[in-house]
Amino acid sequence: MMALNQLKKRLRPGQVYRRADLARMSNAVDRHLRQLLDEGRLVKAAPGLYMVPRKTRFGDAPADATKLVAGFLKDDRFLMVSPNDYNGLGVGTTQLYNEMVVYNGKRHGQFELGGRPFDFRRKPFFPSEVSAEFLLVDLLNNVTRLAEDQEAVMARARNRAREMDPSALKSAVEKFGGVRAKRELMPVLDNVDALARAA
Repeated sequence: MMALNQLKKRLRPGQVYRRADLARMSNAVDRHLRQLLDEGRLVKAAPGLYMVPRKTRFGDAPADATKLVAGFLKDDRFLMVSPNDYNGLGVGTTQLYNEMVVYNGKRHGQFELGGRPFDFRRKPFFPSEVSAEFLLVDLLNNVTRLAEDQEAVMARARNRAREMDPSALKSAVEKFGGVRAKRELMPVLDNVDALARAA
């Protein structure tokens, strides 16, 4: 009992722990895990991954998505993008989506972590943070997955591209653009280059 109480004191609300993390803090990890799960001190987020509920006046709050993903991947190098982020580009997307896309170098597939859906996509390259230019490229890479009219969205995306920093957009297209993004945006960038040379 003393060992279990010591373990409880080390658990932090809102944190995510792998079984290996808990094994370093416990001399009987499987027994302690069962007890902590039964008491509600831990919640299983995925196989081998556990979160400590954070109490609020509205009930237990879920663990932060970034901590869940980092614990699941055993890595903090990833980029999370929600299709909802496209709505801020002004290209006519208005739908709300429940899924988070996670670009990373390790896992691929649909996984549920802490009761939330995540779409893990293994990519050799992705930026360290989201920019408007990357979002526009990402939108065109994924336009077939969206509920909106694709042709209308692509036409607005081309118009939005003309308002962006050409060098930042060109870099995003070259590094992260798929076939569709390059087809839609390279002519816009070529026009911008031609206009700059003529000025």
